[in-house]
Amino acid sequence: MKLLTTAITICSVFAAHQTAFSQNTHETKAKEIIERAIDATGGKDLLSSIKTLYTKSSTVMDGRNVNYITKEMAPNMGSFEIEYQGRIVYRSWFDGKTGYETVNGEKKVADQEEFKDKLDRKYIMNEMAYLDPSLYKAEFVGTDQENKLQHLKVTAKDGSVTNLYYDTESFLLKKEVHENPTIGSFSTTLCTEYKKYDDLNYCSKTILRSENGDQVMTLLDLYYNKNIKKSDFKF
Repeated sequence: MKLLTTAITICSVFAAHQTAFSQNTHETKAKEIIERAIDATGGKDLLSSIKTLYTKSSTVMDGRNVNYITKEMAPNMGSFEIEYQGRIVYRSWFDGKTGYETVNGEKKVADQEEFKDKLDRKYIMNEMAYLDPSLYKAEFVGTDQENKLQHLKVTAKDGSVTNLYYDTESFLLKKEVHENPTIGSFSTTLCTEYKKYDDLNYCSKTILRSENGDQVMTLLDLYYNKNIKKSDFKF
């Protein structure tokens, strides 16, 4: 009986060691892919130096041509605007602590649940955050040989999961699938084109996929580290 107990103990320890080894291997592989993705978009020095980011994209919403405008400032301030016929018809923003929105010209405190993920943000560029173990756990899932994609899973502190699919040759991000198990929601974003904006290689054409159909967004303008200040996010 003692020999049997010893054998079971040895097997359990070996199995635990193999599991830990496998997890470490998958995490190391994920880190390597993310670092290659960072190199492909401009390099770690560039991405870590980006403290503000402005984007303006064109799309169609409810049959109307509109523009989406985003502004971000590290570590976690940001705003989103919908522009229609040169007029801002909707705006939401986060000042680093509280989220607000403007609807029909009225400013008000928004549902704070929608801004919960902003509290833990430290970086403008997502890949920099994925390398930070205090924010995410990144794991390599496998390689889609047919579509030439490397599949990674990153899990945030709140339990939400993002599946990332990087091109096996360029290491540029081609698809994201966001899952939030607490509310049972998910969304898919496809990147079909990339373009250089100064030294930054950034997705210039995006498809947002949902059960209601696809929404195509084309990037009209992007700049970083200029023309954005803290007062842009004040109530």
